[in-house]
Amino acid sequence: MRKKVILICEECLSRNYTTTKKVEAQQTRLELNKFCPKCGKYTLHKESK
Repeated sequence: MRKKVILICEECLSRNYTTTKKVEAQQTRLELNKFCPKCGKYTLHKESK
């Protein structure tokens, strides 16, 4: 089973991306370097609560 998660930019706090992850596999929050259209650069995006 997969869970839908929202990724939030660490600099401007805008919610830019949605993705899915396995519920059983990861206990930690997802962190990815993604492009933020609001900031105009690649920033760290973390999974929201």
